[in-house]
Amino acid sequence: MQSDQPGQGARKDASTVEAFSERIGFAFRDPSLLEEALTHSSFANENPGSVTADNERLEYLGDAVLGFLVAEWLFRRYPDVSEGDLTSLRIFVVRSESLARLGSAWSIGQFLRMGRGEEASGGRLREANLCAAVEAFFGALYLDRGIEPTRQLVRQHLESLAVEIEEQRSIKNAKTYLQEQTQSDLGITPRYQIVDERGPDHERVFVAQVLVGEQIWGEGTGRSKRAAEQAAARAAIVERSL
Repeated sequence: MQSDQPGQGARKDASTVEAFSERIGFAFRDPSLLEEALTHSSFANENPGSVTADNERLEYLGDAVLGFLVAEWLFRRYPDVSEGDLTSLRIFVVRSESLARLGSAWSIGQFLRMGRGEEASGGRLREANLCAAVEAFFGALYLDRGIEPTRQLVRQHLESLAVEIEEQRSIKNAKTYLQEQTQSDLGITPRYQIVDERGPDHERVFVAQVLVGEQIWGEGTGRSKRAAEQAAARAAIVERSL
């Protein structure tokens, strides 16, 4: 039996949108855009009569907006960095893992409208859903407030990642170097495994080991799996004096 009185669902959706707006510090002129950004496809599928579309179209737009604004920020911040390295940094910033971390910091998962099945299977914490919601949010913000407020929020996010971006820029690709050495000397390609994860979602630290054959050659930590693997490779290079 349906427990909501007429209009109760609409009021709940409105309060959710308002609560999220307050959390991230942006009031939408058109709240329906934010409501759409916070609507997972599973909700639309389970509620075919809903007037709100799911967030997939906004996700598409937000991905493009984010890509442009991140590229612009990197271009201005690193005037002497090559096109290839700028591309690598942009990919590092807008990859699913990074955007999902931002979504976790915003607690965006708790504000998503999603179907019962998706929610029951852990959908509010799923990396793909958090990433998609963040991209959809930036698409909605761009449509609602224009490029400058969107640029401002993207810049805030990038400044919070500045240390990680700088580390990523300066890291020599230890994994490539280690692979070249082990293949040349032993005919073996190193493999990596994540052996531990620590801390809350928005401050997750990963622990990686690099194995050559069945031997553990090095261990390292990082704020992402990729960074942890690079640290493990560097540890192996130092330990083995390669």
